Order: sequence, then structure tokens, then C-alpha cells
Amino acid sequence: MRIRPIDLVDVLVYLVVLGVFIQLFPDVISETFLLALLTAILLKVVLEVVLWAKKKIVAGIRSADTRRVRIVGAVTLLLVLPGSKFMVLGLVDLAFGDAVRLGGFFQVTALIIVLMLARAGMRWLFRRTDKSASA
Repeated sequence: MRIRPIDLVDVLVYLVVLGVFIQLFPDVISETFLLALLTAILLKVVLEVVLWAKKKIVAGIRSADTRRVRIVGAVTLLLVLPGSKFMVLGLVDLAFGDAVRLGGFFQVTALIIVLMLARAGMRWLFRRTDKSASA
């Protein structure tokens, strides 16, 4: 897999968002800037995998022939969404131990929502910039 410029932008945006969460929430801790950067990279990788899985599940639901397959897909999607938060917490703990803490389930959920909104906002901004540059 190639690293695209937008991937680097995502990591920088994730780093900024993570820094804001570290400042605002006492339970969100990163002992050093380097650990915060590595955490942002880990979040980028995990969120890309979760988005890929979510797209595959939604595509499976849309193309399903039977109601049973759609229900199984919907249940899988409902398990993936909260499960991804636990995966983030587990991977951060595994990779960085006590040097990085992202708080509890609700703080991680808020962090991931803000990261996804920031990601979508940057992509929207780049699409808009590309359209105005080509016009």
C-alpha cells in the first residue's frame, strides 16, 4: 500500500485532534510528543481498517438477496462499530502501555467521532480546492 499525501494530512490532523484531547481531558495522556505522533499513526491505521471493514459490510447488506443475510450484516455492523473502540484501546495499551491513555470508552468514542469529522472535513476541503484550481 502506498502512502498518499492525504494520508500524511490525516496523521497531522489526528495529531492535532489528539493534542486537543490531551489538553482538555485529564484522562487522555501521552507522555511525549513522539508517543502522541505514534498514537496518531496507529489511530490512522486502525480507523482505515475499520472504515474498510464497514464499507465491505454495508456493500454486503446492500447486495444481499435475503432478509437473513441483511440481518446478519446489520448485526455484524453493530458489533464492529463499538468493537472498534475497544480495539483502539487495546492496541494503544499493547503498543504504548501506561505511557499513553485515551481515557475510557466514551472518551475514545468522542475522539474517534472528532477524528472522523476532521478527516471528512479535510477531504471536503481538498476536493473543493481541487475543483477551484481546475476551473
